[in-house]
Amino acid sequence: MIYSDAIDYMQNLTKFGFNFGLGRITELLRRFGNPHLKLRIIHVGGTNGKGSTTAIIYSILRESGYRVGTYTSPHLHSYKERYCINGRQIPEHSLADIISELKPHLEDMVKNGFEHPTEFEVGTALAFIYFSREKVDFLVLEVGLGGAIDSTNVVVPLVSVITNVAMDHMEYLGGTVGEIAAVKSGIIKKEVPLVTAAIGEALGVILQKAEEMGSAVTIVGRDVRWRELGHQTGGQYLDILGKRGDYKNLFLPLMGSHQQVNAATSVAVVEVLAELGIIGPVYAVEKGLLATDWPARLEIVRDSPTVIIDAAHNYDGAVALRKALDDYFPGKRTILVMGMLGDKERSKVIARLAPGTEAVIVTKPNSPRAGDWQLLAEEAKKHVGRVEVIECIPDAVRAGIGMAGPEDLVVITGSFYMVAEAREVILAGK
Repeated sequence: MIYSDAIDYMQNLTKFGFNFGLGRITELLRRFGNPHLKLRIIHVGGTNGKGSTTAIIYSILRESGYRVGTYTSPHLHSYKERYCINGRQIPEHSLADIISELKPHLEDMVKNGFEHPTEFEVGTALAFIYFSREKVDFLVLEVGLGGAIDSTNVVVPLVSVITNVAMDHMEYLGGTVGEIAAVKSGIIKKEVPLVTAAIGEALGVILQKAEEMGSAVTIVGRDVRWRELGHQTGGQYLDILGKRGDYKNLFLPLMGSHQQVNAATSVAVVEVLAELGIIGPVYAVEKGLLATDWPARLEIVRDSPTVIIDAAHNYDGAVALRKALDDYFPGKRTILVMGMLGDKERSKVIARLAPGTEAVIVTKPNSPRAGDWQLLAEEAKKHVGRVEVIECIPDAVRAGIGMAGPEDLVVITGSFYMVAEAREVILAGK
């Protein structure tokens, strides 16, 4: 099987949709000698900030001299982005070879009465096989959806991480923050330490689960804190006050005050690894933060006009984006280009982002979950006078940039599926 065939095969597996449970992934991994049990894993869950936190943890560990794998989803432009070792994507031949190995086992499982594994389950099995064979020192593993029901939850990690809990994927996870927190706390394993930045009702649920599991808890905001020092276009300065020391005058090349929490969470994780004697003294925090790269999160992709890409795909993401725009670009004339999936809180998101903008352009995410995507335009009209509907994402992006003057701001946000295509259009200069 060549790479293009492997990608076609994986994409075809999306027809099996979401099908939660650990039975299929457990059987599949058993057939490959349980590679996930041979890896030293940091398991990162939560509603928002999972990817950024994964990226920062990886960067600190890499700058400490380790060989570090990362498994993240979804990808922006290439499936290979999901599987990286020290920042290098999986080679095409390695991905194709492992899919070729997996395929007959998937067919045999179905013959033996199993439901067909989903695309995410197959992708997760691929990750464990690849990183195990490559003998990485650590794997920073991002939860796909939820926690207890996610196929990554077959692991026994060194540290579990829950960044935060907010309303998202309610049709799968529950209708309240408490219910969602209960699902996300399913990644807490017996006597495995936990780091969390959750607050309020969610924190209470998580702490109860941690107590049941005998897991020591580090609470970000209490045990590890941060102090904002200032920001500039392209990043921000902060101190992090850890349990093992203070890290002063750090520069994080990610915008938005919410990233300070993710940075503090990442440092807390590395400190726990040091406390357990798994790594040596924590000394690479400054270099690790400075080297962090995580695209499509308040990312400036063009100047004159300034164009920002941000995958604010739920309400809490929109709140963080709105605050960052107010902090970094106060008073800027702004054009908003948006496309959101039908299962999101679109009215709340647009109510947070649209007021004060010059115009809103609504476009269609490239996903079967787009639903009645044009309803977003009706919601936008409640808050702004000029609203346009342009189904084609490249056309919507070009229209938004065309409306802006050299000193203006164009914000492209919403579904990952939408911002990924928009980012590709802009970076390719199309």
